[in-house]
Amino acid sequence: MALSNLWPVVEPLLSRIERPARYLNHEWGCAPGPAEDDFSFCMIYPDTYELGQANQAVRILVNAVNATEGMGAERAFLPAVDMADLMRQEQVPLFSLESCAPVREFDAVGITLPHELAATNVLETLDLAGIPLRTEDRAEDDPLVLGGGPCAYNPEPYAPFFDAIMVGEGEEQLPEVLGVIRTLRAEGAPRAAILRALAQVGGVYVPSLYRWRSEEEAQEAGSWVEPLFEDVPPVVHKRVFEGFADSDAFEPMIVPYTEVVHDRLNVEILRGCARGCRFCQAGMMYRPVRERSADNIVSAVTRGLAETGYDEVSLTSLSSTDHSQIAEILTRVNGACAGQGIRISVPSQRLDSFGVEMAELVAGQKKGGLTFAPEAGTQRLRDVINKNVTEDDLFSAIDAAFAAGWRRCKLYFMVGLPTETDDDIKGIASLAQRAYDRAKAAVPPEQRGSIRMSVSCAVFVPKAQTPFQWDGQISPEETLRRVGLLKRSVKYKAVDVHYHDPKTSFVEAVMSRGGREVADWVEEAWKRGARFDAWTELFNEEAWNGAAEALGIDSAAIAQAEYPTDYVLPWTHITAAVSPRFLARERRRAAEGVTTPDCTFDQCSACGACPTLGADIELQEERPLKEGETRAANPYRVIESAAEGGDAVEAAAPAVAAADGSTATDSQEVR
Repeated sequence: MALSNLWPVVEPLLSRIERPARYLNHEWGCAPGPAEDDFSFCMIYPDTYELGQANQAVRILVNAVNATEGMGAERAFLPAVDMADLMRQEQVPLFSLESCAPVREFDAVGITLPHELAATNVLETLDLAGIPLRTEDRAEDDPLVLGGGPCAYNPEPYAPFFDAIMVGEGEEQLPEVLGVIRTLRAEGAPRAAILRALAQVGGVYVPSLYRWRSEEEAQEAGSWVEPLFEDVPPVVHKRVFEGFADSDAFEPMIVPYTEVVHDRLNVEILRGCARGCRFCQAGMMYRPVRERSADNIVSAVTRGLAETGYDEVSLTSLSSTDHSQIAEILTRVNGACAGQGIRISVPSQRLDSFGVEMAELVAGQKKGGLTFAPEAGTQRLRDVINKNVTEDDLFSAIDAAFAAGWRRCKLYFMVGLPTETDDDIKGIASLAQRAYDRAKAAVPPEQRGSIRMSVSCAVFVPKAQTPFQWDGQISPEETLRRVGLLKRSVKYKAVDVHYHDPKTSFVEAVMSRGGREVADWVEEAWKRGARFDAWTELFNEEAWNGAAEALGIDSAAIAQAEYPTDYVLPWTHITAAVSPRFLARERRRAAEGVTTPDCTFDQCSACGACPTLGADIELQEERPLKEGETRAANPYRVIESAAEGGDAVEAAAPAVAAADGSTATDSQEVR
C-alpha cells in the first residue's frame, strides 16, 4: 500500500517554528522511502533530530532494513515542543522524514530506548502518531510497535507500551523480526498470532504474553513474570551480531542540513568492553569484545570522508584505545589524512592506555578538550568499582596530553558509589588539584595561564545487569550534601566543579530499577506534562512527584532500596548473557575491595557471556601488556593474527575461574 504524503499540511507549519530544517528530507546520502510493494518500517529516535540523527544505532538499523529485499525503512524523530504543540493544534500526525508519511500507516514502527529519561518521550511519540499508547488498546491495522536499545535490559517500565521488545544487537535480529511480521500479515494472521510468533524469535520479549507476579510470588518462583503459554520462553537471552568483526566498518551515513551533535564521520572500530567496571551497564551488555581489522577501519575512514565531505572522523567504541591495532590504525589514518585538515578523534580512551605515543597519535591539528574519567577520588573506591586505574595512570596521561598540546581537560567522577565516604569525596578535590599541578608542570611557564581544569560529577545510578544492580541510589538531598562538601574541599579557583541534577538522576534510578508498575508512573507523569526530561530546562519535577502521589507509588523506595544478592529483581527474565552468579560474585569482591582483571588481556573471568552466546572474544592481535605483566591463556579468546598461522584459539588455562565465582560533545574521553 502506498503511504500518504503529509507535506502539503506540514510545509505551512515550518514558518511558524524554530529550526525548520529538523523536519526536511533530502539530506545528502538519504535513501528514498519504501516502494509501494515494500514492507514499510519506520525507525524512530524519541528526541529531536539533532540528537537522533547522530545516533549510530538508528543509522545501522535503517541501513540493515533497507538492505533486505522487499523492505524499506524511513526515519522519524520526536518534534521539538513548539512543533509538537503546533501539530496537535493543526491536527497533523507524526510523520516520517523520507516521504513525510504518517507514522501510523507503516507496517511496523521501531522506537529505540537510549536512556531512562526518554520514557515520557516514547508516549509523546505514540500519541503524536495517533497510535494507542498501550498494546492492549491497538487495533488489527495499527502498526506493530517494537522497542530496543540499552533500556531493554530492564524492559518492564516500558512493557505495556510495546508489542515486542528486542534485546541485544539488531543488525540480524531486526530484519528477522520484520520478516516474521511481513509473512504473517500477508497471510492475514491476527495481531495476537503475530505476537505469539515473535516470541519465538531469539532475543524478543513480548510483554503481553507474560503475567506479572506479586513480589511474594516472584521471590518464591524466581521470576516476576509467568509465561501465559508453554511455547513462550521463561528467559529471554540477548542477541549478538556474531559477524561484527568481519562486517564492513563503512556504514553509509546521512549528512544533515542542520547542525547536530557529534556532526562527524563515525566509524565503529570494536564492540564490547571487558574492563569490568562494576557500575557500567554497557560493559556487561555488549560482551564479548570483537575488534574489526586495521585494514577494514582505514578503508572505512577513507571511503566515509570521500562520500560525506566531513573534516572530522571519530573512531568509536566503548574503549577505543584498547584496540590491539590502535597505534597502527591511527598512524595509517593520520597518514591518509595528512594535509587535508582532517581531525581524528578517539572519544573513548583508557587512562592506562594514554601514554606519550597515544597522545601524539591522537593530538592532530585541532585540540579540543580531553575528559579523563577516574570515576572515584581514592584508590580504595576505584578498587571497589573495579576501575583498575591508579593515580599514576592519571598523572601520566595528563603529562602526555599537556606535553602534546592540550590545555583543557575535564575530570569525570561519580558521587554516591557503593561504600563511598566523605573521605572519598574529599579525595576528588585532592586528586583534581594535584592533576592541575601536573598539567601546569607539563607546559612552558608562559602557557600556564591557558590551562583549564574542571570536575564533572554524575550521580551513581544502579543499572540492571550489573554487579551494583542490588545497590540503592543515595537521596537527592544526600547528593547535594556531598557535592557541597566537594566544593568546599576544592581550594583552587582554577578548578571548576559541575554536577548533574540529582532530581533527574532520581528518575533515572526509578526507571532503571522498577518493575511493570513503574509504567503507570510514566504514563501519569506524561499526562501531567512531563516530556523531554533529559533537557534541563524542560524537566518537570512536579509532574513526576504528582504522579507518584496520585498512584501511591513510593518512588524513593524503588530508587534507594538495597537488596541481598538472592533477591529476585524485576528484570531476572532478561539476560545479557552475563550470569547472575558472576554479578553476585563481583558485588562480593567489590565489598572486599578486590579487583577482577580484563579477560581480553588475562584469563577468563567466568562471566558466562561467551559460552552462553556461543561467541568468542575476537582480537586482531594480542593486546599489549604493561611492563612486568604476564598473560594467562583464555579458551574464549581468538586472535586473528594467530588464525592466519593456523592457531586461532588459545589453549584453555587451568586457572579459569569456576562459574560459581571461585578461585562528550567535542571532548575526547579517557576512561
